[in-house]
Amino acid sequence: MFEDIMQKFAGSPGQQAVIRLLLERGFSVNDDGRVVSGDIEIPYTQVADAAGVDRRVVDSTTEAILEDDELRRIFQNISQIPSLMDLAPVLDLTVVTVEVQDADEPGIVAEVTGLLAEHGISIRQTISEDPEFTDEPRLYLVTDEDLPGDVLTELMNKPFVRSVELS
Repeated sequence: MFEDIMQKFAGSPGQQAVIRLLLERGFSVNDDGRVVSGDIEIPYTQVADAAGVDRRVVDSTTEAILEDDELRRIFQNISQIPSLMDLAPVLDLTVVTVEVQDADEPGIVAEVTGLLAEHGISIRQTISEDPEFTDEPRLYLVTDEDLPGDVLTELMNKPFVRSVELS
């Protein structure tokens, strides 16, 4: 799906940068063509600065989104999910980042969360990046405690795991 969306803007790297930003941040486009997060409007100049483009590129991108039925459905229904990852150090939580060999392989989230549950480790939040939206998707787990060494070793020995990082 991500490739299909980006293909619609193949002739404009600037518009692709805006699309990437909207998807990464979970920003929507309302009926007026304004970039929003929920009901809060985000000025084109701020979107442009974050995407590294001119504000007119943001305007033309939102116009193109509204003119395309498929893009309109996607970008009018996208939303943000609050993340505990940035708050983890403040709340004394642990973030476990798992990089996998093949993110399209079924059962990865179930196996990782099952392993932690087997060892009595409470998971406060799980965030899985979509393999269609990012080149190297990761699985993030926010836990109440550090992973014991044996659990970390068991996780790292899973055949689908490329690397594990704790922060």
